Amino acid sequence: MTQDTAQAVPGLAAADSLYARLRAACREDWQAFTNHAFVRRLAEGTLSQAAFRHYLGQDYLFLIQFARAYALAVYKSEHLSDMREAASGMAGILDEMGVHTRLCESWGLSPDELGDLPEDPATVANTRYVLERGQAGDILDLHVALAPCVIGYAEIGGHLLRDPATNVEDNAFAEWITMFAGDDYQDMARRQVDYLDRLMQERGGPGRMDSLVQTFRQATRLEAAVFDAGLAAGQSGG
Repeated sequence: MTQDTAQAVPGLAAADSLYARLRAACREDWQAFTNHAFVRRLAEGTLSQAAFRHYLGQDYLFLIQFARAYALAVYKSEHLSDMREAASGMAGILDEMGVHTRLCESWGLSPDELGDLPEDPATVANTRYVLERGQAGDILDLHVALAPCVIGYAEIGGHLLRDPATNVEDNAFAEWITMFAGDDYQDMARRQVDYLDRLMQERGGPGRMDSLVQTFRQATRLEAAVFDAGLAAGQSGG
């Protein structure tokens, strides 16, 4: 893939960033994830409450595994600056879990219920893939595997908030949209875009891009599968 096939991501990434180039290399899978029916129904306010409750519960379990992924990033780091970056990411996730728990409670999911939830197969597949890439590869592999979630959700939130078709006035899911479109999350995502570029400069080389694209594509597909699971739960009423 040549660099000029990538496009800038408004507010997040320049066209020559690693993130933008990975997106361009996985264009169809990326569109299937970021324009998923789950996302569109969130924006419209038409997603079923059962689907959203299932998603919220699984996202709580998802965040626990992602905190472990950032702990793994500390272990895989060779420089103190990378350790601090990973520790900051883990602290951010642990803080986000407090916000997420309050959101879950507003949807009728108590902390005790969250702690007793079984992991959906889609959640297991997604989170364990990220951990496996971090264990088998280096810190760049790990952060590329994290990117579809960490940066992709900022892209989704920002796009939805800018889209005039998004219902933000009378929408039970508006808090979810504004959380990921908010300045705090957007700033964090931009830092991750820059960090990916730095890791690529330090660790990239001839032949590395193909492997990173494969990792990004699979992680993107697994993110879409989490949305699939939410829709399925909504259809079954679970």
